[in-house]
Amino acid sequence: MTGIDGTVAETRQEVLEAFNKATGQETFASVPVDEVPRILILTEDAASLIEEEEIEWQKTGKFPLIVEVPGLNGHAPGKKSLYDSIREAVGINI
Repeated sequence: MTGIDGTVAETRQEVLEAFNKATGQETFASVPVDEVPRILILTEDAASLIEEEEIEWQKTGKFPLIVEVPGLNGHAPGKKSLYDSIREAVGINI
């Protein structure tokens, strides 16, 4: 994706630091609202390392919204694809 900065994080500490930065819990306190990221894309593997923090953030209803995507090796075991989730929720195939 052009124009999108990313961070490679492999350990829980690295993922948590990147998450806190992206959600403004560390650096966006003085940044104007229109400059705060609107979407945070995490791999399923990274999200699994900070599951509790991610859930707490989602409960706030603030930006950025969190989207989990499969890693390079595909979906994590036990994770549904977006397609499967939509099909279950709506009852139709897309």
